[in-house]
Amino acid sequence: MPAYLDHNATTRADARVVEAMLPFLSGPYANPSSQHRYGRAARDAVETARAQVAALAGADPGQAIFTSGGTEANNLAVKGIAARHPRERLLYSAVEHPCVLEPMKALAAHGHAVEAVAVDGQGRVDLAAFEAQLARGRVALVSCMIANNETGVIQDLARIAALAHAAGAVVHADAVQAAGKIPLSFPESGAQLMSLSSHKIYGPKGVGALVADRALDLEPLLHGGGQERGLRGGTENVAGIVGFGAAAELARLELEARTAHVLRLRERLEAALRRIPGIRVFGAGAPRLPNTVQFAVPPVHSATLLGLLDKKGYAVSSGSACASGTDEPSHVLLAMGVAEDIALCAIRVSLGKDNTEAEADGFAGCLRELLASLGAAMPSVALNA
Repeated sequence: MPAYLDHNATTRADARVVEAMLPFLSGPYANPSSQHRYGRAARDAVETARAQVAALAGADPGQAIFTSGGTEANNLAVKGIAARHPRERLLYSAVEHPCVLEPMKALAAHGHAVEAVAVDGQGRVDLAAFEAQLARGRVALVSCMIANNETGVIQDLARIAALAHAAGAVVHADAVQAAGKIPLSFPESGAQLMSLSSHKIYGPKGVGALVADRALDLEPLLHGGGQERGLRGGTENVAGIVGFGAAAELARLELEARTAHVLRLRERLEAALRRIPGIRVFGAGAPRLPNTVQFAVPPVHSATLLGLLDKKGYAVSSGSACASGTDEPSHVLLAMGVAEDIALCAIRVSLGKDNTEAEADGFAGCLRELLASLGAAMPSVALNA
């Protein structure tokens, strides 16, 4: 049974989200900064959505700054702090998404001191190494994702934040993959900056948010008319923001049911995967998102398997969609100590709220058939912990 199993890359907009957006695509079209009644109606819609998005993160509405997506939110957090602290170090976990890695590289090219924080074999931040790193001098920012987009591994953010705060650093948490899959609490996380994205939670593409402690001094990326507390100039994407708000509200209200559903599917799928000789599941010994499993069946290259699965109607990936199209192995797996030849075989399945047991079973059966046809089965069974 063909299926879309790539929900960490993007999700289909929920029909209820589309319904909430439709009036703002043709009806209340005014600029939300306008003072007339039409502008006030648009502003009211934006502020309602702001409250909905903030609630998903357990934050106050005034802390949510709308952006064009998770990438802009991460860039605003990283570059916004770096601009205010040009002589202090910036730390980031070695398994961050490219939209954190690339801003860090860009800052390094302009003279900022940036350092990666090592992770263990499960993809979790090495806390002893991190603490030693913090002790080597002033740190302005620590950026660490709550949950990894490839492996699904969840970090101990509260512990990481406590260590960072003791060293005087600001903490940024990329919550793009965590939102809508596990509970979030901005105040309890220890983060002062938290990034969110609409299209990962069944909302529209092109809209996201940075939840920011109001006491922080951030340098804007976009200067303009003073929108979003002066931190993100430009007329707001009202329809997109309304859709994001509706998606966030649904994600918050349906979190428990969605989580239980995708976890059952993942456990069912992993039970089937264990019966495939030679399989390796990454991060299986750490807490993970309930919907995510990344695995490899060496020596079958992921590009080969992805193409064959696609022909059968199964949409999966090798890792981050933002890093696809390259022949390079996953930087996440390499940071975890996975050998390059194994990393090149990685496949990621990320389940969604509308997937079914039949689709999970169908994928596992299809995978077994393809491996058998390739003659790639290995002689021993190993689910790595």
